Amino acid sequence: MSQNIGKEMAALACRALEEKKAVDIKVINIEKVSTIADYFIIASGNNVNQVQAMVDNVEETLGKAGFDPKQIEGYHGASWVLMDYGDLVVHVFDEENRRFYDLERIWRDGSLVDYREL
Repeated sequence: MSQNIGKEMAALACRALEEKKAVDIKVINIEKVSTIADYFIIASGNNVNQVQAMVDNVEETLGKAGFDPKQIEGYHGASWVLMDYGDLVVHVFDEENRRFYDLERIWRDGSLVDYREL
């Protein structure tokens, strides 16, 4: 996929997360440090229902734009849901697991992107 498609998916996903009141949305451009994806999005929800609603909204929003996930893991437990869209990987956490796994630190070699500018 091209950089623009990854960027478009990231913008759509961030809007979908915002609609469900996601906490602390972070977008990390990792294209120069990894072949996994171009963008990681990390966001938190306050409880299982909110995390699942955020994931549902991302999946619906990207689906309407023609992007289907390759894989979604962790939905039922909803402590860490991983949504793999190829050039975009969305991580939706509860607060405790986000602090524990600290993906922002692990992927600090990537560049932080202001999602409002996507």
